[in-house]
Amino acid sequence: MKRRTAIALLPFLAVLFMGGCMKMGPDFKRPSPGLELPASFQHDTTSAKPASLTKAWWRAYGNPELNALVEQALKNNWDIRQAAARVMEVRSQFIQTRADRFPSVNLQASAQRQRQTLHAPVPVFNGATIQLQDQQKRETTNAFSLSLPLSYELDLWGRLARAEEGARASLLEAEENRRTIAQAVVAETVTLYLNIEAIERRIQILRKSIDRYRQSLKLVEFRYEHGLTSILDVRQARRILAQAQSSLPTLLQELGTAQQKMAILLGHYPKTRPPRTHPSGYFKELPPVPPGLPSELLLRRPDIMAAEARLRALNAQVGQARANRFPHITLTASFGYASDELAHLLLPESSLWNLAAGLLQPLFDAGRLKAVEEGARARYRQGLAAYAKTLLNAFSEVENGLLTRKEQLERRKRVLVLLEEARATQTVAEGRYKRGLVNYITVLDAQQARFQAEDSLILVDLALLTNRVTLYRSLGGGWEKNG
Repeated sequence: MKRRTAIALLPFLAVLFMGGCMKMGPDFKRPSPGLELPASFQHDTTSAKPASLTKAWWRAYGNPELNALVEQALKNNWDIRQAAARVMEVRSQFIQTRADRFPSVNLQASAQRQRQTLHAPVPVFNGATIQLQDQQKRETTNAFSLSLPLSYELDLWGRLARAEEGARASLLEAEENRRTIAQAVVAETVTLYLNIEAIERRIQILRKSIDRYRQSLKLVEFRYEHGLTSILDVRQARRILAQAQSSLPTLLQELGTAQQKMAILLGHYPKTRPPRTHPSGYFKELPPVPPGLPSELLLRRPDIMAAEARLRALNAQVGQARANRFPHITLTASFGYASDELAHLLLPESSLWNLAAGLLQPLFDAGRLKAVEEGARARYRQGLAAYAKTLLNAFSEVENGLLTRKEQLERRKRVLVLLEEARATQTVAEGRYKRGLVNYITVLDAQQARFQAEDSLILVDLALLTNRVTLYRSLGGGWEKNG
């Protein structure tokens, strides 16, 4: 009996592994966006060894506090946690889709006990006649069964294979999106930290200017009391002091807002703290950008990889929609035992089996399946356009970052010259005012020009530091020289 059962199952088992012989629809190939990719970027003016990516790019700033904040953000940020949970969700969907390519095997068991009351006429002799008398009879029956039902869809046209391919691509897209969010969180953390320090430096300069304006006011008032200057100079000194003092709350508000944003990035309650004092040699010039950055680095950007994965999933959906227009063949089988006695359930003579095959071929659907396929092809073309746009935006970000860096470095040189001249002008103006050679308006102009130049230097320093963040992010990470 077992031998006959095994022989009967052989055709089913042979056909079981025939699925996936072919795949409908086009196989995915990385598309060409129709652009001639340059060997290097336009504003990368020097030539040297190409650069490769490095992960912990923020360590180039050489700031232990910044390093600790980035680690906290990567660990506690809620956007990253949400993206990670999304990856787990898509992974479970991939496993569900992949499971459709395998046979479904179940264990089915049942036990039933049934009692019936039977009514049957029984002949009874009554003297010379025979009469039929109704008699009740109770009968108890048992039924036991144990079986392994199995079902499997033959993937002759690759419909299930394309579905798995698309689900795998969706999983890759979710993972790249998580990396994109993590990269954005790191970049925002570093940018906020640099902005907070810049605001603190500006507050430090403003308070220094306020102290200087107070000293100037005392000097003007002393000269006015001794008849050496007019009341107009006193009013001018008070005005410039009040103007500087009125700017302080705005900077303090900007600082508090930035600190609150930083706390939220780190997953903490939004709190503020007083501004810190920074040394005069605050600005640390970062090492130069390695020359010869190849455009291929853009292919490592997570948003580009996500767009490509999305395109791969859309391509698989085209094949899946195409395969849906062909016959679906489903095989079912069952092997087990059935008996009215539990003790006899697993005996060979109690075995049972069955095999079945079913075919479903759409004949008329008013063009629905064809429209589904055309819609899948249209979505692929949309994804292709989105991929090309993502690639163009990536090139734009890098080119703009390199251009900004070049111009901001030139601007910093000029601001340093401006600051040097402003300090010298202030010294000369104050000395000449004390000797009564110029009016106080000249001194005020010189003082304001000096402090504005110092503020401009802070802003250009911030622009250079945050520009490096932009370059790191636009290249999908950082860089380190090969060789």
